[in-house]
Amino acid sequence: MTARTVSDLLAGRTLRSIGASFTVAAACHRMREHGVGALAVLDDGKLVGILSERDIAVRVIAGHRDPMLTLVREVMTPRPRTVPAHEPIPAALRAMMHGRFRHLPVLSDGEPVGMLSLRDIPAEYRTEGEPPRHRSVVPALG
Repeated sequence: MTARTVSDLLAGRTLRSIGASFTVAAACHRMREHGVGALAVLDDGKLVGILSERDIAVRVIAGHRDPMLTLVREVMTPRPRTVPAHEPIPAALRAMMHGRFRHLPVLSDGEPVGMLSLRDIPAEYRTEGEPPRHRSVVPALG
């Protein structure tokens, strides 16, 4: 069966998350442990932010902050854009491309249930809508 919705893509996956009061170092360990590039930041089960590798690179490393002392809440992206689990894949991809996001938290009935990564989206969806590539025409030598 071909995946048609975000929930189809994420079926069987566990949401990887962290609390806002954890250190960035702890978040990095969790990302490595689970092989993910972003974590949902939860407070009492509610989505309050997202912490991505880019957030860490830009706001912690390039900002000369100590990841052992910096808290997730200080560098996360608060109130992230989300996508409903029932969203068709092309619509979710458009939202990611428009917002220039590589990760989008997924909600079902307002509750966080997953994290959509650009790498989760099959190639056939990523190439839809691209302009056709023109071949260069080389004149025949005669």
